[in-house]
Order: sequence, then C-alpha cells, then structure tokens
Amino acid sequence: MATTANGHMNGHDAKTKFTLKDTPVENLRPLRVVVIGAGYSGIGAAIRIPEKLRNVELVVYEKYEGIGGTWWVNTYPGVACDIPSHSYQFSFAPNPSWSNLYAPGHEIQKYLQDVAERFGATRFITLSHQVEECVWDGEEKKWQIKVRNLVTGDVFTDSAHVLITARGQLSEPRWPDIPGIDKFEGKKMHSGAWDKSYDLRNKKIAVVGNGSSAIQLVPKLQELEGTTLSCFIRSPTWISSAFGDSTMKNLGLDPKVTEFTEEQKALFRSDPPALLKFRKAFEDSGTTLHNSTLAGHPMTIEGQAFFKADMESKLSARPDLLAKIIPAFAPGCRRLTPGKGYLEALQQPNVTAIHDSISHITATGIALTTTTEDKKQVDADVIVFATGFQACTAPPFPIVGRSGLTLSSRWSSHPDSYLAVAVDGFPNYLMLFGPNSAIGFGSLSRILEAQVDYVVSVIRKLQKEDYASMEPKPERVKDFVQFVDAYFQDTVYLDKCKSWYRSEGGTGDRIVALWPGSTQHAVETLRSPRWEDWVYESVEDSEGGNGNELRWLGNGWSLTQTEGDPSWYLNPEEIEFPWEGKPEKNPRYKSRPWSH
Repeated sequence: MATTANGHMNGHDAKTKFTLKDTPVENLRPLRVVVIGAGYSGIGAAIRIPEKLRNVELVVYEKYEGIGGTWWVNTYPGVACDIPSHSYQFSFAPNPSWSNLYAPGHEIQKYLQDVAERFGATRFITLSHQVEECVWDGEEKKWQIKVRNLVTGDVFTDSAHVLITARGQLSEPRWPDIPGIDKFEGKKMHSGAWDKSYDLRNKKIAVVGNGSSAIQLVPKLQELEGTTLSCFIRSPTWISSAFGDSTMKNLGLDPKVTEFTEEQKALFRSDPPALLKFRKAFEDSGTTLHNSTLAGHPMTIEGQAFFKADMESKLSARPDLLAKIIPAFAPGCRRLTPGKGYLEALQQPNVTAIHDSISHITATGIALTTTTEDKKQVDADVIVFATGFQACTAPPFPIVGRSGLTLSSRWSSHPDSYLAVAVDGFPNYLMLFGPNSAIGFGSLSRILEAQVDYVVSVIRKLQKEDYASMEPKPERVKDFVQFVDAYFQDTVYLDKCKSWYRSEGGTGDRIVALWPGSTQHAVETLRSPRWEDWVYESVEDSEGGNGNELRWLGNGWSLTQTEGDPSWYLNPEEIEFPWEGKPEKNPRYKSRPWSH
C-alpha cells in the first residue's frame, strides 16, 4: 500500500503504473452460466439471459426428455391448471387459444414448449442430462458441475462462473415412508411419475392422499370402466369453488362453462385489447384474494363460511363423510384446491373413503390400524400415491459451497435464503422458484419472471464490474428469515394443519414455501437490487490495474458509438416525458410503483 502526502493509504502501489482496460464501458467479460431445469423459470432464464446480456455462454441441463418441468412430469388423468390459465403464463407471451379457463396439463406443456421455441430458449436446453454434483472451486472462482448423459450413461464435468437452479418445488416426487411399501406385488404409481401405458380399467385402485393431485385424479379414475376406488383420506381438506368464478360472473359469463368457444378464441386472437382486458380482470381479482390469507380478516371468515356451506350442500347425503372431511383450520392453511367433481366422486358406489391410519403395505394391499387396534386390509391391484413432492429442500444432488459446506446440511432444519434467490456461503449461486418463492393467492408466474430479471441483474453486475464472485451477507439472510417468520405469524398458513408450505415435512412452525407478502410485494422487492446487501470478490487483476476497482470503466468508449445508435437517448421510446405543470400528477405513477 502506498502512502499519500497527507499520510493516508491510497490503496494503490505507486511503483506500478495504472493502465486502462482496453474495453468499452459495457465491459462484456466472458462468462459461462449453467441453469439446472427447463421448467417455467428455466425457460424464462433461457429467454432473458441471452436477450439482456452479451458474451455469456449459456447451457440449461434438463434431466427429462422434454421441457416443461412439472407440466412434463405430471401426466396423471385430470391434471390441469387450478387457477385461470390467463394468470399462469408469461406476461410477454399471452395465449389467446387456451381451450379452457383451467387448461389441461398437456396444453400447458405445449404452451411452454411453443414459447421456448418462439423465443429461442431451446437453443440452450440440453435434454436427458442429469446434474449429479456441483462444487464451488474457490481458486478458479467457478462451479465444477458433474453431469450424466442419461442416453449414453457418460459422465463429464462442466464448469460455470454462475450456477442457477431452476428445479422448482414440485418436480421431485415424495414417496411416503410406509412400512412394506417395497413388498407390494401389484402396480405402484406416483401422481408425479405416472405410467400412461398401464391400463387402469377393471382394477381395484387405492389412492393415498387427498391433496391437489388426488382431488383432480379421483374423479377421472372413478369414471373408468370397472374400477373400484379406495381413497385414503387422513387429513380434512377444504374444497373450494373455482378461483375464477366471481370474475366470470363480473364479466357476464357463466362460471360453469369454462371451455372457450372458437368464436371467443378468434376474438382474443384478432383483438389484443379484448384479451388484455380479460387477462387483467383475473389478475386484479387474484390480488384481492390476498386478504383471505390474513387470520381473522372478514374475507377469511366469509370464505370459510361459504366453503363450508357449499361442501355441506354437496355432501348432504353423506354426513359420515362430511364429519371427516371438513377441516377446523382456516381455508388456505393447506393449498386450497378447487375440486370440481371430487366430492361427487367420493359418493359414487364404486368409491370408498377410508379415514383410518395406514399400518403397513402388504403384498396384496394396504393394512390399516383402526381406533380399536383391530387390523384390516384393503386389497388393491394398484396403489396410487398422490403424496406430493420434495418441496423446499436442497436438490437431490450435492451442492457444495465454501469450506465444503453442502446446501443439504445448511438446510437440515429449514431452508434459509436472501430474498428467496441466494444463500450466503454459496458464491455465484442463484435460485429460481426455490424456498419462499411460491404464493398462496396471486400470480406465481409474475414472481418467477421477477426472479429471472433479478438473476439477470446479478450476472450483469458480475460481468460489467469485474467481480469474480458475489454472495449475500449472512446478516441479510438472517434479516430475511426474521422478516419471513414475523410476517406469517398473523396469517392462516400457521393454523393447525399439515402443509407443504411448512418446515419439517409439513408440520413445522415456519413457512418455507411462500413469499412473505403479495405477488406485487415480491415484484417490487425484486425490481431493483440492494447491492449493499452483498459481499464481493474482485477479478484477479493481471493487466496492470494496480488495485483500481473502477478499471472496468474501460477505455473511455461505449459500444453504442461503434455498434449501436450513438444518439439513442434522443429516441422517443427511450425518453420518459414528464407531464406539464405538475409532473407528479401523471396517472402512470399511481398505477405502478414509482420508487425506482
């Protein structure tokens, strides 16, 4: 360190001459980025990263043989979007041709495939490649990534400056820990790993679980020729009306008619303002539902009374079932699911609802423990486990950060993060749809887009300002955890229920799946990063920088002078024109956040 005339250290070695970095101010330092997962958020990353960055080598590894994430994995009968499809799509790619307000799963997968192809994401997606290990190399400032080609079986090591997991929370099926599960000699299936080649007709089917997947699945299985169903329902659950019913009524449409006619689809295709009006109606109404997540709110109380009355009406002929299925906890504590046809299916003669605990699984069925400790067995040809996914856990492969710390050990009690996108101790590691990313009511897709934009900003900062690594400060991670815990104290999510939203496998006292606020709150939080919350390492200076951390300013030129429009700032689309007289009265600043 050299000393200045007044005795202060200037941070530079006076004996070493400072030299400019011979690059424009945009400083497009080459970076390699690896994304794991080609579902909704992975596709979004594969669109936005090449669009908004330059000189970035990108690859997306997807272990399945097709893209779409949960919509590729989940192919069980009845799988569909349980919110209006127009609120579950990319903001920049509205689909005027949904067949139904609640689109079937195969249609959503096709939409994601089409969007990926339309916007060039498929160029970067490598299918049938499973990531098996990711290790941070502190010397190279890179992630070393072990990848298996599932077609050839070959294993190779890739490296990346930035690692992004976009696996989602609903991609790894969770098989229940039931004694004897491996002894069953019939057919076993998970709703998230469906065997479409298996003929379920004329079979005795046991369905374990009564969450979102089972609620969609049971009515379809009940209709199959010759089937008998035994539905194992341990926990009570709320069956709601469809989320878009009130909006349909407000639009003058019949909520019971959710299929779109060819005339309606033609109108949406030919009249974009009409499609936008339709989209905004559902988006706006989804925002108001946020009130129903607050414990004791009038909307929460009214909603519970409405759902109870509706379920009592549908189960009036089955008081035995009614007594077991209506919960004491508030709607929304567990994932609230519209259950079209579910309660009706439970009352059909070929369906038996079973509320006893499962003792174990035998070679021919499921043994139960009744309240009197007498054992009985339900025989089955097929057992369908609709038991959810490994949500809010570390990936099933090791992610090893600084000092050999694995993410799974870091998250052994519960996952923590900075704004649901990063973890201290894991440099240049970013998450899309990780813990605390989901939403109870509102637009999940908009949150995922905001996360992608945030990730792009982080990569740009690393690249442009010559940082070798970035990670959030541990203090800020602790602050976010504290904020999350405090926020959820007064919500329905901590009522007395078991839910994948919670820690400790669904029974803990922390909410680890949901964003602590509304969709709009998440979007605004992520819109402009707080860079002071991060810790940085500079790129090793081997070009005469002499410790000058502003060397990224380059050679005094901008790419716009040589490759772009030198006077771009005069173009009307680039100018934010103020209102005359009182610029602050511009309605634009009342309809959107103006804080950045």
